[in-house]
Amino acid sequence: MDTMGRHVIAELWGCNVEKLNDLKFIEKTMVDAALEAGAEIREVAFHKFAPMGVSGVVIISESHLTIHSFPEHSYASIDVYTCGDRIDPNVAANYITKQLEATTRESVQVPRGVGPVVIEPTKIETYSK
Repeated sequence: MDTMGRHVIAELWGCNVEKLNDLKFIEKTMVDAALEAGAEIREVAFHKFAPMGVSGVVIISESHLTIHSFPEHSYASIDVYTCGDRIDPNVAANYITKQLEATTRESVQVPRGVGPVVIEPTKIETYSK
């Protein structure tokens, strides 16, 4: 199947709590994951929350890597989205999983840009206040 990109969405459980709460470690891990996959880094932005948790994004020429950590649950959610077929997002996701010492990873790979999205009226849900 031809796609414009691949998007790995992963749930990382049983992660090292100290690493999940370490801004510098998380930033280095995400940047290194992008480089490990062969991506070209454009921008890096990370934020440490009080009392705990880190969120951040690594913008790459091929798209992006993101993370949101929840040290209080030993959990992190990550996205690795790469356009084209030169960069394998699984390489970066595997690297992040290993660095955070996750004991469990649940992930899906979503092909992106496979064609127009058709929304059928019967599948649209509306909510009123």
